[in-house]
Amino acid sequence: MTHPAQPKASHFVNGAYVEDTAGTPIPVIYAATGEEIARVYAATPAIVEQALASAQAAQKIWARMTGTERGRVLRRAADIMRERNHDLSVLETYDTGKPLQETLVADATSGADALEYFGGLAASLTGEHIPLGEDWVYTIREPLGLCVGIGAWNYPTQIACWKGAPALACGNSMVFKPSETTPLCALKVAEILHEAGAPAGLYNVIQGMGEVGGALVTDPRVDKVSLTGSVPTGKKVYAAAAAGMKHVTMELGGKSPMLVFDDADIESAISGAINGNFYSSGQVCSNGTRVFVQKGIKEKFLTRLAERTATAKLGDPMDESVNFGPMVTENQMNIVLGYIETGKAEGARLICGGARAEMDGYYVQPTVFADVTDDMTIAREEIFGPVMCVLDFDTEAEAIARANDTEFGLSAGVFTKDFTRAHRVIGQLEAGSCFINSYNDAPVEAPFGGVKASGVGRENSKEALKHFSQVKSVYVRMGDCEAAF
Repeated sequence: MTHPAQPKASHFVNGAYVEDTAGTPIPVIYAATGEEIARVYAATPAIVEQALASAQAAQKIWARMTGTERGRVLRRAADIMRERNHDLSVLETYDTGKPLQETLVADATSGADALEYFGGLAASLTGEHIPLGEDWVYTIREPLGLCVGIGAWNYPTQIACWKGAPALACGNSMVFKPSETTPLCALKVAEILHEAGAPAGLYNVIQGMGEVGGALVTDPRVDKVSLTGSVPTGKKVYAAAAAGMKHVTMELGGKSPMLVFDDADIESAISGAINGNFYSSGQVCSNGTRVFVQKGIKEKFLTRLAERTATAKLGDPMDESVNFGPMVTENQMNIVLGYIETGKAEGARLICGGARAEMDGYYVQPTVFADVTDDMTIAREEIFGPVMCVLDFDTEAEAIARANDTEFGLSAGVFTKDFTRAHRVIGQLEAGSCFINSYNDAPVEAPFGGVKASGVGRENSKEALKHFSQVKSVYVRMGDCEAAF
């Protein structure tokens, strides 16, 4: 008997599931138990060709439809996703190991929000009229054409929709390659879009590792590449796309600061620190992993943080009372455990956690280090696991300078009751997605993305539409055209 997570086939291309077992086998390992629950096969060159050719053909049909018609398909897909939220959430938990308590409210629901939001905007994509005396210019917002999406393993359903929804709203087609670690959920997104009325081939999903990604990124038919991943991967993909003069969106990593001032509501600030370090077991790119706490409240903050962290419930992710799940893979767990050992060796004070949890699966205890200094490895490098670094500071100016002393610039947060200070500090932090008295909120209505090494472009909001379309301008002369000779 096959496991319920086993998909009908490895790929969804041209409106149907397709299989080609000649590709490299990709086992799907359930992070809570370490067992293989499904298997897919990497796309062969034939599958890649089928995906690109069908996407190119479907895009021409889709672009001829009105924005209202396109929006109707996306909104219908959003409704289907919400109706099937429970089953999609269970699949997300199988794919990632994230607790069902979390996936029920944060994954397919977020994907549906994106489809609904961009479905609603699809009919609003208009140009403008620019009067120039009796002459005038008009602009047309056109699709880019064929877009490639490359996903990360932490939010497979959400990322498939965050990239697909604005691309499709603008009249593009998409070939999406999920992470080989979490290959299951995107297939359901493709299936639902097709069921909702998208032309066959408009949104294809194919599996594979870097080789398949490389084939997609370098293909001359591809007009745009949108990647969510690490900075090193982003640099490689950005360079490959630039060689073909392709548009890109890069959503990369971070080492984001969270500044907690003496006057902050401590319980609220600790909630922000927990959300920004331990949600999804710390596997979130925007996480506020450097928590700067003003010295006046440092020990009180640490004591209460340890008390609350001790109440985290680790266990079977399918148990809805469990709120802390495993790392996505054994490899990721070992990377995180390595960073924890480095933190201990470099002299950080371990407040809680600091080891693998004693249970089946790839669980790491929620870990807090205090007395962390700016030069420690755990304060410089992205860990992508449940490891919080608490640093202390004296003055506002010092905190801002230290917060900005990083190659990254994805997110930043400030906790204070002084709203003048809150806005003043946020205004000086070098980050794209920021929070005041909150952390890691990501509504589809708000732009999401980073500065510096954390990426280029924005996902979500009206900003995303600019990254999936281009503007044509047309000058109209009403009188005779003159020349010097």
